[in-house]
Amino acid sequence: MIKQYSLFLLVSLLCFSSCKDDDNTNGPGVNDPCFSLTDIPFTASKKELIIPQGYQPINQPLDNEMTDEGVLLGRHLFFDPILSADSTFSCGSCHGLDGNYTDNLATSAGIDGIFGTRSSMPLIDLVYAENGLFWDGRAQTLEEQALLPVEDPIELHDTWDNVEVKLQRSDRYPEMFRRAFGIAENCDITRDLATKAIAQFERSLITLGNSRYDDVFIRQIDFPTESELRGFAFFNDEDDDNGAFIPDAECFHCHSPPLFTDHSYRNNGLTFFTDDTAMDIDDLGHYEFSKNTNDIGLFRVPTLRNLEFSAPYMHDGRFNTIDEVMDHYICGIQQSPTLDPLITNHCDPEDTFRFIDEQGKQDIIAFLKMLTDTTFFSNPDYQSPF
Repeated sequence: MIKQYSLFLLVSLLCFSSCKDDDNTNGPGVNDPCFSLTDIPFTASKKELIIPQGYQPINQPLDNEMTDEGVLLGRHLFFDPILSADSTFSCGSCHGLDGNYTDNLATSAGIDGIFGTRSSMPLIDLVYAENGLFWDGRAQTLEEQALLPVEDPIELHDTWDNVEVKLQRSDRYPEMFRRAFGIAENCDITRDLATKAIAQFERSLITLGNSRYDDVFIRQIDFPTESELRGFAFFNDEDDDNGAFIPDAECFHCHSPPLFTDHSYRNNGLTFFTDDTAMDIDDLGHYEFSKNTNDIGLFRVPTLRNLEFSAPYMHDGRFNTIDEVMDHYICGIQQSPTLDPLITNHCDPEDTFRFIDEQGKQDIIAFLKMLTDTTFFSNPDYQSPF
């Protein structure tokens, strides 16, 4: 009986060993998760970009220039909830195309239902950003920016170690990483390559220059209404075509064309504080990165392109409409030591140089709506691939 049992055990072990070897020849085994990708062509080709008239040439990092395959991979990763711990949230959850790459919420909740303290920023034209990212500028490059949400406990709340394993074992991504970056095996997929791909996709999100503003003031193939023309004059501190005096609204200094942002950090008068109370305000802004007290209350200047789709507005989403934003700039400016010198109230009728009445407010809004380009949202290269 003992001899029969021993023989059965020996046969079973030999059979198990044989089956395990056969599994390994067909793909990754339990103890050997890496497999070769060298039979897949490395096909990365330079991404050809269409730069709208009036836009500046694009500078790209030499170690991560855009390719068709890299941008495609980045688009998949951006919209794929695989980057989150419970596979329910993606980058696109807070930066959706329909909201001008925001989620149209004052603040956003991550996978655990915990709300952050800031509104999601539009992710358009960031290929031109050379002065830090996020509202406070804590990330200096798009690659660094793409690294942070995965491990943020309020956002995707995963670890990059875990995400790397999920990507390596995915049915989709090993081949895509091979075609984009030429990796030799699936285990070569790293957070560095993943964030490079996401950064490539984000750099590709260039507005198309198809707004009414571009037609009227850049290509000059259309004509503005009287209100739009006055709004243009208000915005750019100019008088109208007939020489009539128009007060200076001081908008273009921070929201300079063609991108309608200068990528700077400014205190635009949202919060009152003094030197003694500065450290007590709810959000210290750029100071949280720079640790320079002159940066308390400063936030990154967002683009105004497609502004109609980016509500709510400001870093904390406090304003729901463009009218509310204009009311703030006309008569709601709060004083503080770091207030930008160009920011001041415009509601004193006796201050003819700055006073903006209701008609002037509506004229500026009419001009801002000229920055809407709905063709941006219909571009299939910007949409989720899923």
